[in-house]
Amino acid sequence: MHVRRRQFLQSAAALGAAFALPAGAAVPARKESRIELIPSEFKVALDPASPKKTSVWSFNETFPGPVLRFRRGDRAHITVRNQLPQETTVHWHGLRVPNAMDGVPGVTQLPIAAGGRFDYRFDLPDSGTFWYHPHQASFEQVPRGLYGALIVEEDKAPKVDRDEVWVLSDIKLDEQMQQVEDYGRILDFANEGRRGNQLLVNGLVAGPERKIAVRSGERLRLRLINAASARFFKLSLEGHAASIVAWDGQGLATPQPMPADGITLGPGMRVDLILDCMEKPGSRFEVREAGRPKASATVLGVIDYSTQPPVRGKALATSIVVPPNAIPEPNLDKASDHYIMFQGGMRGAPTIGMIDGKPSRIQDIMAKQGLAWTMNYNAQHEHALMHEPLLNLSRGEHVILHMVNETDFIHPMHLHGHFFRLLAVNGIANPQREWRDTVIMGARQTMDVAFVAENPGEWMYHCHILDHAAGGMMGTIVVE
Repeated sequence: MHVRRRQFLQSAAALGAAFALPAGAAVPARKESRIELIPSEFKVALDPASPKKTSVWSFNETFPGPVLRFRRGDRAHITVRNQLPQETTVHWHGLRVPNAMDGVPGVTQLPIAAGGRFDYRFDLPDSGTFWYHPHQASFEQVPRGLYGALIVEEDKAPKVDRDEVWVLSDIKLDEQMQQVEDYGRILDFANEGRRGNQLLVNGLVAGPERKIAVRSGERLRLRLINAASARFFKLSLEGHAASIVAWDGQGLATPQPMPADGITLGPGMRVDLILDCMEKPGSRFEVREAGRPKASATVLGVIDYSTQPPVRGKALATSIVVPPNAIPEPNLDKASDHYIMFQGGMRGAPTIGMIDGKPSRIQDIMAKQGLAWTMNYNAQHEHALMHEPLLNLSRGEHVILHMVNETDFIHPMHLHGHFFRLLAVNGIANPQREWRDTVIMGARQTMDVAFVAENPGEWMYHCHILDHAAGGMMGTIVVE
């Protein structure tokens, strides 16, 4: 495995020139979009009403990074010039890119050195709501501010009057509004992850000042992205009945009503909502974050109605269905079954795991190696070159993946390079079987997902609580 990966990395530059699409995803290319992203450190005002500025790491001196917009079928050519004091990469979360363009150091590319550059080139076969972030020391670089939205527009999008993007995140600040630099603590790795003490909406402190301006009668598409490294957001909309039209960028064949008690987004997840804004001109309605149990609700922002007359007297009658992407459908009758067991954590039962080929108790692994989790009884360092893959799959293989969480913690599990159908939770069938690339696996829960291993390469599979990923809950799945 080590030799194969080393050889692969040596040829990554040559592979980077390829624009191969995943099987079944061919679409006519429209144009090549050339973009430059420059990650660097700079200061921003998180609260426009305060004179204090906070040092962040982000792209192109905007926080979050710029919203990258494409159309389905476009070809992206994105040059990353690293002006950080650390190595970095950029991962295109949710995009089915060629493996060499996936942005995972030590797996698909060498990290981009400080002062160095890397050219990412790939076609965009799928429309949807995605985002980008580093995979190098992501438990530190993401909470410092390195993330941004990436939108691929549909050929025939649902008709809306406004299309808004909210990047949700948090940040850990001291009394001087500077970031607390306590990254990489084993207490965070082994528990719920490092969470900030200030919620952000599009890089600004959450609150009623964050406004979605609408006119009465308008139809709004709201794209929500959870870019936090460990925080779950549970959102509710005051006074509006919203429809869920897409999860993780993938349109639902039948839009679903947003639950009355809110919708939960784990780290890395996205959801698209469509709502008809039919309330009175001049009215305001809160978008709330209910937080964890026993936490009081926080106002993230407001839907703010103009005092202008309504644009229409009744809601649009046009369809809100988001057109599907061409994703190969898994055939469950001929699919192979695979299992991944998750163990560990600070509150976990005593566990024996393999680390560097040797068995050890998880408590000893924590103390000596700084790792806290095992996947199929292996604790692995982040992006270690000696990883053995969790699974070796044949290209075109139909797969049912059974995830068994024996920990007392929630894990948003993310698979690179593929989408999967969510089949069942705790053995109970999921009737919608929506496509996902990130799914919340509850404590002591089992989940079954299915996909076609159609995209060749070595793909990361990890918890998107980024402290958990760095603490051992990160492995690879090989498709060849």
